[in-house]
Amino acid sequence: MKRIMFVLIAVVTLFCTVSCKKTEKKDAVSALEGRGTFVLGLDDSFPPLGYRNDNNEIVGYDIDLAKEVAKRLGVEFKAQPIDWDAKEFELETGKIDCIWNGFTITEERKNALSFTFAYLNNEQVLVVRNDSGIKTLADMNGKKLGIQSGSSAQDAVDEEANKAFKAGLKEIVPFKDNITALNDLKIGGVDGVVMDSVVANYSIAQTGEPFYVVSEALANEAYGIGFRKNEPELRDKVQEILLEMQKDGTIANISKAWFGKDVSVIGK
Repeated sequence: MKRIMFVLIAVVTLFCTVSCKKTEKKDAVSALEGRGTFVLGLDDSFPPLGYRNDNNEIVGYDIDLAKEVAKRLGVEFKAQPIDWDAKEFELETGKIDCIWNGFTITEERKNALSFTFAYLNNEQVLVVRNDSGIKTLADMNGKKLGIQSGSSAQDAVDEEANKAFKAGLKEIVPFKDNITALNDLKIGGVDGVVMDSVVANYSIAQTGEPFYVVSEALANEAYGIGFRKNEPELRDKVQEILLEMQKDGTIANISKAWFGKDVSVIGK
């Protein structure tokens, strides 16, 4: 009898183990549905992808995409501003469900996170004042460069391909966000700012500030959405929804509203 009971317990234990493992694969999606809110972590000073408008509301291209994704998931949406320099920590501690705000895909990040496919292309570029006389990257030799801490702009400057550019700089000044860096550029605190071309071109067009984008790019890159490494099923679900949005024209409409044309690379 004891032997039979032992075998039964073993079988039940094995069944539970297999069953639980199957359940775990659905946990991230079902847990999100249970919480009822999709929390997006972002730098809220990153126009036009995610930033605060004149009414202090968080708006942007990424925000509109994410709101529609949340709607199709059947949950509420929340934009959660975070310290961009600590974005991975915010994600791993569960304070946010994803990092979605001009988040550049890199091999290092892909090893640490569950990344989606690319949804938007970008370049890291140098922004200078119109009257600076700086027309090339080489013209920054002996000058001060502003850069957002923990950003892909910082990664681009550190790349081997840009070794000469970095070595020629007088100083690299870190900033919390790009808007603060551009404000310092305006008053002459720094001579140039390396940042995302998407943000640079939009900011210049909207503000009319006397800035110029140097034609040479430091790096070409693509934006993706980062989820926790152990939650690929949530990433897969969001990707599935994004593909649906691309097919039914929703993404093209959102893109045209922000950029005047369809700039999305989803499904292309």
